[in-house]
Amino acid sequence: MTRKLRSLVLPCMIGASLALMLGFFGDLHPAFDSFAHFRVHLAFLTALLAMPLLFTPDRLLSLSALVFALSALSSVTGMMHLPGGINAKAFPARPADSAVYRLLELNLRHDNATPEKVLSLIGRVQPDVVSLSEVSPGWEEKLKLLNGAYPYTSFCTYADTRYGVAILSRRPFVERSEPACHPLVSLTMASVDFSGSTVDIAALHLGWPWPLPQSRQITQMSGPLSRLADNAILAGDLNAAPWSTAASRLATAGGLDLVPSPGPTWIDRRLPMAFLFAGLPIDNVFVKGGVVIHSIERLDAVGSDHVPVLVEFSIRPEPGEPDNEQESATVSLEMLRG
Repeated sequence: MTRKLRSLVLPCMIGASLALMLGFFGDLHPAFDSFAHFRVHLAFLTALLAMPLLFTPDRLLSLSALVFALSALSSVTGMMHLPGGINAKAFPARPADSAVYRLLELNLRHDNATPEKVLSLIGRVQPDVVSLSEVSPGWEEKLKLLNGAYPYTSFCTYADTRYGVAILSRRPFVERSEPACHPLVSLTMASVDFSGSTVDIAALHLGWPWPLPQSRQITQMSGPLSRLADNAILAGDLNAAPWSTAASRLATAGGLDLVPSPGPTWIDRRLPMAFLFAGLPIDNVFVKGGVVIHSIERLDAVGSDHVPVLVEFSIRPEPGEPDNEQESATVSLEMLRG
């Protein structure tokens, strides 16, 4: 490596390493957390810049940067559920004696030019519950076409913004409960009856990180999230990576556990979906209580710059409480035998 090239690469490596390091201090200031979302990208960039410097007088500094980059990458692998991923958490097997449900999460993209693809996807997958973000007033009209299949809905849309959220459900809302909209943030919550088990479903759309108001929004939604039922699912576009302080604050506010991410779910719309591997895993799911996740996967793109995320889950009965659907089937069999 020539001296001139080395004088260019070395400061770039130091800068990338510094940005990578600052991302680990997001609890000190949201500005640092803005770096955390790009931890994987910064780690790869640091490693890429460090490798040629291994053969220069700066080899000790470049080796340190390379080790740090690899360590940073290892800090995110446990939060990802990728095929063959290192330290990826395995999900419990689907139970043979209780019902398994599906939740589909998707940022629709407010100006999606192919809404028919979204409607077709929902009709094909037939999830029990759908969590949607970027629900503009125009989208609300299109989604009414699903009213026959999803009669229980909560729309929180605003005439002057594209950042509405919505919940669509095949399962009935809990009797005498009302879905809630929270006007200060894009958040809606509804109590859904899954064959006798109540699960609060929350759909959210956070704003962009610092210097934009994401951190303040998390503070504003701490109260509503703290009132989630014992069993709950929170799903949406966080505009934040799962290893960020922003995601950690949401989990703490609601007493929730983060579900390992299936990988990048967003890529700049100016790039083809073939580059999704270089995107960000900002569409995430959290659970609480007896909600047990059995799988999480990304589905094919449907015209948005986000891909849909599908999770399968069951609800663990309380000790001494029988599984409602299994109990109903047993009673029906006994009636037939009688």
